[in-house]
Amino acid sequence: MDRPSVLTRETCVVLCVLFSAVQSETGQSQSAYFLPEFALSPQGSFLEDTTGEQFLTYRYDDQTSRMTRSDADRDVGWDAWGSWSECSRTCGGGASYSLRRCLNGGNCKGRNIRYRTCSNTDCPLESGDFRTQQCSAHNDIKYQGQTYEWIPVTNDPVAPCALKCHARGKNLVVELAPKVLDGTRCRTDSLDMCINGICQEVGCDRQLGSNAREDNCGVCTGNGSTCRLVRGQTLSHVSPDEPLKTMIEVPLGSRHLRVTAKGPDVIIIETHAPHGTGEELILGSPGSYIIGNTSVDFQRVSDSQTLRSRGPLAADLIIKVKYSAPRDTVLQFLFYQPIRYQWRETDFFPCSVTCGGGYQLNSAECVDIRHNTILPEQHCQSYPENTKPKPKLKECNMDPCPESDGFKEVMPYDHFQPLPRWEQNPWTSCSVSCGGGSQERSVVCVEEDVHSQIAQVEEWKCMHSPRPEVKQDCNTFECPQWSAMEWSQCTVTCGRGLRYRVVLCIDHRGQHTGGCNARLKPHIKEDCLVPIACHKPRESLPVEAKQPWLKQANELQEPRATSEEPS
Repeated sequence: MDRPSVLTRETCVVLCVLFSAVQSETGQSQSAYFLPEFALSPQGSFLEDTTGEQFLTYRYDDQTSRMTRSDADRDVGWDAWGSWSECSRTCGGGASYSLRRCLNGGNCKGRNIRYRTCSNTDCPLESGDFRTQQCSAHNDIKYQGQTYEWIPVTNDPVAPCALKCHARGKNLVVELAPKVLDGTRCRTDSLDMCINGICQEVGCDRQLGSNAREDNCGVCTGNGSTCRLVRGQTLSHVSPDEPLKTMIEVPLGSRHLRVTAKGPDVIIIETHAPHGTGEELILGSPGSYIIGNTSVDFQRVSDSQTLRSRGPLAADLIIKVKYSAPRDTVLQFLFYQPIRYQWRETDFFPCSVTCGGGYQLNSAECVDIRHNTILPEQHCQSYPENTKPKPKLKECNMDPCPESDGFKEVMPYDHFQPLPRWEQNPWTSCSVSCGGGSQERSVVCVEEDVHSQIAQVEEWKCMHSPRPEVKQDCNTFECPQWSAMEWSQCTVTCGRGLRYRVVLCIDHRGQHTGGCNARLKPHIKEDCLVPIACHKPRESLPVEAKQPWLKQANELQEPRATSEEPS
């Protein structure tokens, strides 16, 4: 007996909704009503939770929607979650719901409906804005005996999920429905969406409740490595002789552009699109403009002008100033400029095996984002902010192999077929013996088969691990240098004579060695003069050292036979 009453109550809810819509048209009501985005099947009754939201709770057994329940669900009295409904939208980000039944007479704690996002691909440009479509659907419905062309009121801070529309050309704003359709953006600058009339947080990964956010470069959960901040200040310096001057050039793809101009000059925007077309816009009255397929907001307050664009810019923006009065205009600008050459992950390479469990990898390629062309890696490596993505590895072709290749069914592939690895040959000799040189080695990717035979394979198969260095510095220590000891005393006690010193070749460890340049060797003897008059005539030529002393000096200088090359 309960069942008919439930259906009657449900039917009344639907009929009341339809009656409300008809009444709004015939009775010229002040609001039109949109049918709910999801038409719930009348197989239960509505209960209200503490928040005032309505959730459909099943009160009888429906074998067609029953699923296996987990132990946790069984403990709290809920049946398992049902399948997901169709998406509320076909593109642009919609919502889908799933229901579950209470098995203990409606006394379950928690909600019996859950949501998730779906159809997250962008809609075609010609499809228009979703909120705009909902307002325009009321263009044929009379409001107070008259039809209007309705345009949406966006970014309402009080009721972001109500359908408020503005009558074009009239000072009239009306709430045409208490709830927008599920999947409508709460704000124009956010991915947050309205579901059941409540604004739900959506991350940049398009998932409900996600805290994923874009970095300043527009990359979801990025680290800001694909763009760089450009900011500065400049003066216009225009005059009647030079009335127009280019001030700032902002490249395609830039984001978060803000230009503040303080002064009398007029701002002009010129665009150059990639395919060669251009546009020009003279900014006069405040408002929002579309130029070069890019939205630009312009504000003017007294002597100050502000230009903003969230981006990304769809064309190169050239900002000019036009002379207006004999006073310079100060322009302050800020934007995030994309790094033109960026890394892009490739598709996964073919699987390493055709069956039995293998692996496949991807890599990264350097791309010119302006022309979408692949370039040599050094273009991307020239930017220190540019971080090359690490290769990803995943399993593939996990189905067992036919009996003819049955050894692959015995155990998983990683037990008998190790991943490919890098194998390096010995380093070559250093290019120099001292002072810093280089040496090289060859590195190859090898793979071991089931018979322990090692063979060289393509390098991409080893990209799951860092590639060993193929070049390194060597013999970075200083080369041997000449080291001179102190001079001896003069060989005479009066007048003119000679003095000697020991000069040794010393290496970086302070040891006596060979290898010093003979042409750079300091001299080991020089003239000396003792300022004492001699009492007997002396020869004009300097007196050589006595043989024993000279012999001793030579022994100190060359204690052993050494070559001029380092040992």
